[in-house]
Amino acid sequence: MIRLDQEQTIKILNKFLQGTYMGIHAYKRFIEKLQHSSLKDSFISIQKDQKNHATLISERIQHLGGTPVTSEGIIGKIEAGIVNVVENYNSEEEIIKHAIKGENLYGIRMSEDLVRDKLDEESLNLVHRILDKDREHVDYLKSLLHS
Repeated sequence: MIRLDQEQTIKILNKFLQGTYMGIHAYKRFIEKLQHSSLKDSFISIQKDQKNHATLISERIQHLGGTPVTSEGIIGKIEAGIVNVVENYNSEEEIIKHAIKGENLYGIRMSEDLVRDKLDEESLNLVHRILDKDREHVDYLKSLLHS
């Protein structure tokens, strides 16, 4: 039987996982727009990291006795659709800026708020390792703007 605190942890980790899937799908759209760009491989590499993060979080949820989500959910799909309509970006610079904004706002800040004081130590350490990698992505993307 799953304890109440484990149930809470699973719920929070699944929300975090939905956000990770949003990131994976956002990078899919960036990669499609970068078909003939030297940046394509860098964006594929970042997306690969995010897919690995999704696997790690899914495994943690299963270890806790839960069932991991397999997509960003309905709200995530709606948000992604709205972002695509509202924020039209085509140049490499616009794509990089959009990726930085997504990683910073949705990937890091919202995730930190989501997990703060709500996870067991092992789950929190995993999330922090993932967010540290996301910060590395942001630093790398920023370096592309200044090169």
